[in-house]
This record gives sequence, C-alpha cells and structure tokens, in this order.
Amino acid sequence: MSREILIQIGTGETRVAIIDEGKLDDFYIEKVNDQSILGNVYKGRVESILPSINGAFVNIGQEKNGFLYLTDAINPLLEEEINGPKKLLHRILKHKDKTAPRQEASPQPLKEGQEILVQVVKDPFSNKGARLTTHISLAGRFIVYMPFDSHNGVSKKILNMDERQRLKDVLKGFTFTRQGGFIVRTVSCEQGKRELLRDAKFLYKIWQQITKLAENKKAPALIYKEFDLIWKVVRDYLNARVDKVVIDSSEDFIKLKKFVQNLIGKEEIHKIHLYRGTSPLFEAKGVSKELEKIYNPRVLLKSGAYIVIEPTEGLIVVDVNSGRFKTKASPEEAAFMVNMEAAPEIARQLRLRDLGGIIVIDFIDMSREMHKRKVLEALQVALKKDHAKSEVNQISSLGLVEMTRARTGKALESIAFGVCPYCDGRGRVKTS
Repeated sequence: MSREILIQIGTGETRVAIIDEGKLDDFYIEKVNDQSILGNVYKGRVESILPSINGAFVNIGQEKNGFLYLTDAINPLLEEEINGPKKLLHRILKHKDKTAPRQEASPQPLKEGQEILVQVVKDPFSNKGARLTTHISLAGRFIVYMPFDSHNGVSKKILNMDERQRLKDVLKGFTFTRQGGFIVRTVSCEQGKRELLRDAKFLYKIWQQITKLAENKKAPALIYKEFDLIWKVVRDYLNARVDKVVIDSSEDFIKLKKFVQNLIGKEEIHKIHLYRGTSPLFEAKGVSKELEKIYNPRVLLKSGAYIVIEPTEGLIVVDVNSGRFKTKASPEEAAFMVNMEAAPEIARQLRLRDLGGIIVIDFIDMSREMHKRKVLEALQVALKKDHAKSEVNQISSLGLVEMTRARTGKALESIAFGVCPYCDGRGRVKTS
C-alpha cells in the first residue's frame, strides 16, 4: 500500500497532504499569521464566572478570553491529597487571597482574579474565544500523559485483546512517576517497552518544565507551545504504512531529519526526502487539482451520482443525489448502490474540509432495513480513519442521518476564503 506525506512550505503558510494509493486522504494548512493554539498550555486569570451558563471566561493573553466550563475546572488536586500535592496545587491554582484555607471541590471551584493553568482544546473561531480545560494532556508519538488523572488506558482502536493486555502490562512498569496517568495511542501497537517508556519519560519531563514555568510566570502567559503543523503531522502519521515524507524546504528538511531521529527513531530517517523539482511540489504530485475540488460544494462520484455539502450557521447539510447514475436495477437497489458509494466519500470530505459540529446527511430514501444498516455501517467504518471523534445516529424515517464531528479549529473553507463584499456571503448577486 503506497502512502506519502507531502509538505509544501510557502510564503506565509505551510500545507501538508496525506496521499493514500494516489488519492488525497487528508489535508492540513497553517498560516504564519493565524497559527493554531490547540494544545497550548497557558497560565490564565479568571476574568468572570457565569453560573447561568456553567462557565468562566479566562484571560490567556489572546485577543478574546477563553471559555472554561466549570465542570472542566474541577481539578483532581482540589479533591484529594495525593502525592503531596499542596506544593503543586499552589503552582497550578493560585488564589489572590493566600491566607484563605484550602477548600474542597464544588460545582464552582473558581474565583474571579484567580490564576489557573489551562490548556486549549478548541481553537478560537468566528467571534468566540478558545475553549479551555484544566485537565491537561500531553501527546507524544506513542503515549498521552495526563498529569491530573491517575487512570491508565489503551486506545479503543486497538482491538486485539492480547495486544491490549500486553500494553496494559507495559503501563504497570511505568514507576518513574506516581503522579498522573497514561493512555497508549493506536500507533503504539506492536511497539516495545523501551520505545513507550522513552516517550512517557519525554512527556513527563515536559510536564516538569511546565510546572516550573507556571510557578515563576505571572498570568496571562504562554507556558507550553504545542508542536507546529509539520511536527504534529509527522509525529502522528509517520509509521510503517508510510513509504516516504517529501518536503520542499532544504532548511526544514534538515530540521525534520533531526526531529525524526530524536523523537521517532533512526530507522525512519530514510523515508525523509527533499523535493528538488522546478514546479511546485503539490502541482508535480497532482495535489493542487484535488484541492480545488474540496472547495466545491458539489462532489462528483465515479458512478455519475454526486453529493452536495453546504455549511450553515448552525450545522452542516449533506445531500446525496443520483445525478447521471444509470442502472437496470430497481429504484431500491439503485438508491442503495448510490448511498454505499456516497457514505465513504462523505466521511472523506468531512475529514479533508475539517467540518465539525452537527451534521445532517440526506441519503436517498431506502425502504429495506438491511440496506439502511449497511449504509450506516459503511459510514461508520469510513469515519474510523478520522482523528476527530464522531457520533452517528440511526437513519431516521425521513432517510436522514444525524451525526456530530468534534471541531477543534477552523474549517478549511474559513481559512481559505473570506466573505464576498458584493453578496455578503450569500453566493448570489442581484440581476440587472
């Protein structure tokens, strides 16, 4: 199976494409003047608490205050004395009234003016600030470290029971720290104890640096910055299935090789290649034409059928149409065939365009329950390739599928396009 990671460094932006069997499978873009802050850890100051919406606004030094649900603000260190947390508690949650006695956790554990360590779980978008949490997690290549959670676990996507047990046994051997918990990522499957332990120790070292900086800096302040786009993609995608990583910047090529050697291993360095062609990398690899399609609301399928994707203010609407599809089969069988072709493509388009929130899919009406079940299963299987979490409901009596996809940042369309000043975003102008 041929799989490549293509990295194109442009003026003011970086673009990354994942190519699977010659087909665009995933796409990321990051602009220099609009970088993601997802995963960053800040020492913030609570500006206001609004019990009516169960949240608080926290100043993290960004243009807009971040939003923290009060349920996400109940830090485990407030609830019990474990591993001598009083010193660390002072670092993480620092009240203005230093003489106040320590209080047990409550539905409203925060105070206005309080300094608190938070992590960004959703980038700011539109007129909303970043979504925050105090339950910090640090992701490595194989391991996720959670300083405030004593639970150890294995990714649900690892289905082999023997392998799951082996990985759980490896976690039991992590005796270098009694603080926090670890989650084994899907890519850890078949990895040895040494690789997992090295990753875990690397993350724990980062956490020690975070707590030290948090103690010395005054809010609002950036305490830890998540990896940039290139490093995140290589960390998460470079595995045995990937044949090569091609990058068109000689400067970043050298940095990338060092990054791979230190974080992933020397055995993967041979996969890193510098592109030396005269035409742009994405044009030479045929990616540019594929990218033009994902900005189009209409997506053509090989059979002649098509799907239409329309983002609205509150949800994403996806409509499946038979188009030029022709068959001698019955209308029920024809509808089933089109829907089966459309289901995986819908999952792919949601991933490529990074669309999130509430999504309603209008499949072509089917009467047979077996057909409905198979179409739904095809959609769910295709969604398993997605890094973003999703939930899918059953097909309704109207042939609609309601689903949600976790949105952590801006949709691709909002990054690539602005609102037209002539039609004000309606997509239409008045006739003469």
